[in-house]
Amino acid sequence: FCAPQGSTSPPRAQEPGEREEAAGAMASPSPARNPTEVQMSQLVLPCHTNHRGELSTGQLLKWIDTAACLSAERHAGCPCVTASMDDIYFEHTISVGQVVNIKAKVNRAFNSSMEVGIQVSYEDLCSGKHCSICKAYATFVAQGPLGSKVRLKPLTPQTEEEKIEYSIAAERRRMRLVHKDTLKDLLTSSSQQTELETRDGSGAVPAERTRVESVELVLPPHANHQGNTFGGQIMAWMENVATIAASRLCHAHPTLRAIEMFHFRGPSQVGDRLVLKAIVNNAFKNSMEVGVSAEAYGQEMSVSRRHINSAFMTFVVLDQEGHPRTLPMVAPEPGDGERRYREASARKKIRLDRKYVVSCKQTEVPLSVPWDQSNKVYLSYNNVSALKMLVAKANWALAREKEKVRMYTLEEDKFLSFRIEMSVCIPAGRAFSLLSNLRRRHEWDTHYVSAELVQKVDDDDMIYHVVSQKLQNENKPQDFVILASRRKPCSKGDPYVVAFRSVTLPTHPARAEFTRGETLCSGFCIWPESEEMSKVAYYNQAMPGYLNYVTTNVAGLSSDICSTFEACEKFLLKNKKDLISRLQDF
Repeated sequence: FCAPQGSTSPPRAQEPGEREEAAGAMASPSPARNPTEVQMSQLVLPCHTNHRGELSTGQLLKWIDTAACLSAERHAGCPCVTASMDDIYFEHTISVGQVVNIKAKVNRAFNSSMEVGIQVSYEDLCSGKHCSICKAYATFVAQGPLGSKVRLKPLTPQTEEEKIEYSIAAERRRMRLVHKDTLKDLLTSSSQQTELETRDGSGAVPAERTRVESVELVLPPHANHQGNTFGGQIMAWMENVATIAASRLCHAHPTLRAIEMFHFRGPSQVGDRLVLKAIVNNAFKNSMEVGVSAEAYGQEMSVSRRHINSAFMTFVVLDQEGHPRTLPMVAPEPGDGERRYREASARKKIRLDRKYVVSCKQTEVPLSVPWDQSNKVYLSYNNVSALKMLVAKANWALAREKEKVRMYTLEEDKFLSFRIEMSVCIPAGRAFSLLSNLRRRHEWDTHYVSAELVQKVDDDDMIYHVVSQKLQNENKPQDFVILASRRKPCSKGDPYVVAFRSVTLPTHPARAEFTRGETLCSGFCIWPESEEMSKVAYYNQAMPGYLNYVTTNVAGLSSDICSTFEACEKFLLKNKKDLISRLQDF
């Protein structure tokens, strides 16, 4: 179980064909289309574009929000409002005459909120070229009469891709819920450590010169059928003032590259006045961060303004060859300006960590990513989501069945994955507790020699230094630095999850007496079958360096794995009995 492992990104499922509805058609039935799926195609007209003939990002945000809302309302059967939007990275611009294709569908429904996944691409009608623009995740809340929350019906995924998105949606939701506190902690520590950049005062632009304030009146075309302002409309207005602020710094026309995760703090209605404010917080070598806020008030000026939303947008300025230009420096105002300046530097590092660990493909992430405070949430997310993607894959083939133990394999590209499962007479929660403690792994897994708890990140994430037996043709034992992430079920039908991946710690570098091993994707999933029975499954994705041993020793390997899993069952049953005895004695 200690072999080097890894993970690949899930293959993209083929798009479902349109169902033939002609009466008497004899063609074979097409795959059922997701009932929440919404497709929108918009021809980019001159009225949608900026001075360069490129689609305005604000217009694109309105289309994205509209498509996502329609998908959410298909599932909820009632009006829905935008609650939040995850990070959006815009990969390309779109020109006039091209077609924007947007596909939105509900990935998972929770109690009263749901995650909607949105894919945006463009199509050139003359050349037939298609290109991805961005991928986004939005959270919507269903609303009943007088704004009351509606309990949503569960969503059942059908395809492999839908099962993957459904499973990982719970982990993305967890990341959103802790995002604010994580950001606050990191900004606090960063603001204490980061000093203002030494700069030539003659070359710095005072941040105050970039400040923008604008007001918009919410009219019926800006609102939904409940009279609440469309979230996409608010985002478009915010993008407009942010672009003006960025232009005042660089005296050029900037391009929006990214919008950081944000939450809508409250609604606004038809008749409200929205005050939009923007300022450049910091300018780096080739990019700048603009902070923008939206506040609402009614006709009565005496009523205090309501804070609707805040966002941070990253802009670049491109030259004629499409390369980012060097930007002038910003001189922040004393006090709040300096605070925003420092926080922007911290957010830049957080954005890079989040994009690097969360957004890129599994095969693009190094096996051992350095662990620190700024990326701990995202490494934990990557750890659990990689295992969930492996679990959701199709085409597992039964390789061996020995009594109650079943071993499956999955071959794809350069990777060979194993799945070993059995049913055990133990409550799922108890099995979860025992298997998530790596310090007890040696009691049933002969490959493990020891496991030392190096750091307790939080209640769900631990870092261990593991020493294992020598591999074939090796004269030294292996060691690993492993992040163990555990998750309890988010809702009925979800498994208990224990995921493992390698990380790098400066306190535990590679040592001469060990061969440093690495793992990217392995772990346990435990499904309750009854109050006393559980299905326990172990997943392991072998890296190319291990395949030579696998291909020459398949029979011995499967026998060894099955024997180890049988020892795992005995360990679980023994400790279940020990627990019962202690409870009886108590």
